[in-house]
Amino acid sequence: MHSQICKRSLGIFSKLLLISISFFSSQSVLADEGGVPFWMSGQYASMAAVPSNPGWSLVLMPYVYSGSADKSKTFQHGESVNAGLSTRESIALFQLGYSAEEKILGGQPYVGVGWGPGANTTTASASIASPNVEFNRANSVNGSTDIYPLASLAWNKGNNNFMTYVTGDIPVGTYSATSLSAIGIGHAAMDAGGGYTYLNNTTGLEFSGVLGATYNWMNNQTNYKNGVDSHLDWSISQFLSQNWQVGIAGYAYYQLTGDSGSGDKMGAFKSRVAAIGPQIGYLFNIGKKQAYINLRAYKEYWAQNRVEGYATIATISIPLGK
Repeated sequence: MHSQICKRSLGIFSKLLLISISFFSSQSVLADEGGVPFWMSGQYASMAAVPSNPGWSLVLMPYVYSGSADKSKTFQHGESVNAGLSTRESIALFQLGYSAEEKILGGQPYVGVGWGPGANTTTASASIASPNVEFNRANSVNGSTDIYPLASLAWNKGNNNFMTYVTGDIPVGTYSATSLSAIGIGHAAMDAGGGYTYLNNTTGLEFSGVLGATYNWMNNQTNYKNGVDSHLDWSISQFLSQNWQVGIAGYAYYQLTGDSGSGDKMGAFKSRVAAIGPQIGYLFNIGKKQAYINLRAYKEYWAQNRVEGYATIATISIPLGK
């Protein structure tokens, strides 16, 4: 019995030592608190900058993400620092919007607002919230996202389409500084950028890119302020007929400035990630109006200071009339 107790104590001591080494010396530290930036990478893909038809529309965006990081990397969320993190998130985002017939600066205006229910499960091999240490910690939450207002202008000139947008985060979603799992991000944010789509109706070739940057306000629950983030969503596709398209899509995310605030225990580290994967799209009519479905799957790579995994996103755009 004494031998078993000694072995058990030695095992616990070894784990504590490993965590302490990771905590104080690891350079693979999570930037963006909890590994959750405002921008959902991959939300823009094919025909991102093509002006929408006038009237009301509803965009549905189911999103599933699964990612992990090994035990040598530590992640901060609120008061805890966590190693061996893995997360799975499912969201059904709804965006109700309106495109006016009247042009602004020659562009098609659009305003909308997004929100949706979701679920998140996050686990950590070890979690330190001084002075406590918890092994195999796990949290699951069901709730809702923050609210995302959006305004954009889009222009069409032959095969060329241009778009500029501004969006933001109203932090009303499910978030807790003491839980590993969250659906909202716990702070306000503003994001702005622009996009381009080349769409050749003769050859069926299409490619799109949307580039933007995010400014984050302080999370007052944790006194943690995410740095300025940049992001690029892109796609290349070919229409096989008037209805069907296939291609590839990808995204890149890069943090421009480090995190800050009195609650930041890990220093001004920056994160990055990129992803690529296949996409398929289908155009169809509802009455006399055109609807669109796009499904894409991403495999992440190039990750630094954040989890890495897989994402599946669908965009379903449904016209509702004027």
